Amino acid sequence: MSQILTEVLAANQAYAAQFTQGHLPLPPARGFAILTCMDARLDPAKYAGLSEGDAHVIRNAGGRASDDAIRSLVISHKLLGTREWFVIHHSNCGMELFTNDLMADLLSRSLDTAKLDADGWHDVGQGPGSDEGRYIQWLTIEDQERSVTEDVARIRRHSLVPRYIPIYGFIYDVRTGKLNEVPAAMAAGRPS
Repeated sequence: MSQILTEVLAANQAYAAQFTQGHLPLPPARGFAILTCMDARLDPAKYAGLSEGDAHVIRNAGGRASDDAIRSLVISHKLLGTREWFVIHHSNCGMELFTNDLMADLLSRSLDTAKLDADGWHDVGQGPGSDEGRYIQWLTIEDQERSVTEDVARIRRHSLVPRYIPIYGFIYDVRTGKLNEVPAAMAAGRPS
């Protein structure tokens, strides 16, 4: 058994021994959802003041409005009653450090973990790789404010998203812990 697996199972055993949240209802108590990045430095429960059962938190690389993220938001509203949505990207995001072409190139050489140094990303693994990375839109980020605004607008335009749901756009600063409003995203997400 790996050290990580051992640690996670031990932590879960301690958590389960003190667990008191088994009574929480399925719908989120505060009626909102957050779409944010999977980055380990972000703790939505802390930066948004959440307790277990308060809100849906949907996480992916970059906090991007992918088809799957929008699917989750639609389910969150339609079946579980969320009435407000937040799209929260963050400063110093790893999605700013590569392009679609670079990711496809790295994957074509090897499926092993690449390395990042002062000269950029390098594939240090042994093949085989796969060319399937060329057919995926990796949703990389060049400009945080623009990406938040694009994601809010993409969600707003989706045919399964009710026009009355407000969609808010923010950038979380990993150095200060502050949520910074993106005015163009807030305008794009305004309900009608």
